[in-house]
Amino acid sequence: MKNLKMYEPQDKMITLIKDNYSVLQALGSFGINMGFGDKTVAETCELNGVDTYTFLAVVNFTINDFTNYEDDDQLSVPTLLHYLEASHTFYLDFQLPFIRRELQESISEDDQLGRLIMKFYDEYAQEIRRHMKYEEKTLFPYVQSLIDKRPVSDYNIEMFAKHHESTDKKLRELKLLIIKYLPANAHLNNKLTATLYDIYNNEEWLRQHAEVEDRIFTPAIRRLERQTRQDDVAKNISTMVFKGGQENADALSDRERDVIVCVVQGMQNKEIADHLCISINTVITHRRNIARKLQIHSPAGLTIYAIVNGLVDISSVKI
Repeated sequence: MKNLKMYEPQDKMITLIKDNYSVLQALGSFGINMGFGDKTVAETCELNGVDTYTFLAVVNFTINDFTNYEDDDQLSVPTLLHYLEASHTFYLDFQLPFIRRELQESISEDDQLGRLIMKFYDEYAQEIRRHMKYEEKTLFPYVQSLIDKRPVSDYNIEMFAKHHESTDKKLRELKLLIIKYLPANAHLNNKLTATLYDIYNNEEWLRQHAEVEDRIFTPAIRRLERQTRQDDVAKNISTMVFKGGQENADALSDRERDVIVCVVQGMQNKEIADHLCISINTVITHRRNIARKLQIHSPAGLTIYAIVNGLVDISSVKI
């Protein structure tokens, strides 16, 4: 049954855990250590260098399936990335070996069917390890490159989302095989029951992990990709207008500078021709040369160029 309480920064961390002990597993993935006493969620997160908003987003989602993060730019992508990386480490280095040991101890060595089930589990473990290692090798470095503002051009989050499939089908099948077909004596039955309980919990953990990736992490990366593209456009425009203009400033003739000033003052070609005592065709030629040299084609761009290079005073420009 879901706990419909939405947890907030001022709630006590210990209260959150008492209400939902499953959160204990998430604490380690966020890098939050035990021993936080009666500190609030915000205080505990700050003490451990974790973004409080992102922590609560994941917790409230996994507890109550609350998700409204498609356009939420408050989520910290570095915090989400760390959470997923640590979750992989927990699952691959601890959870998979732990369940295997439990399963092995729950099955008689003389039981051929039991040995086949162990083989089935090993195949499952290999499949999920391959799935997670792909993310670690491809997806996570890509996201880090976005964070570092040096994105890899031949990859995007849609490539991940398109091929992100559930990895818990074999686990469900394993669970059913054990329940239906694996006989156990009285001594082994208790161990097998405890192992099944852990497998059920493990199945739920995998479901939540995939949901966090699909419904929180992936939308956050889409937003980061959009922001990166916008930043690249702004950077290119800035380079074109400012850096490019300054480097080519000396290539302009005095008359071309005069034409720029006239354009900035709002004059049309005929007015410029009359003002400078030249023909309209000459004005058009000057403007064509200016655009070619500066790679600036709009009056707004020329205005910025003129201000930056001291051709006009910004106070004289009508905005």
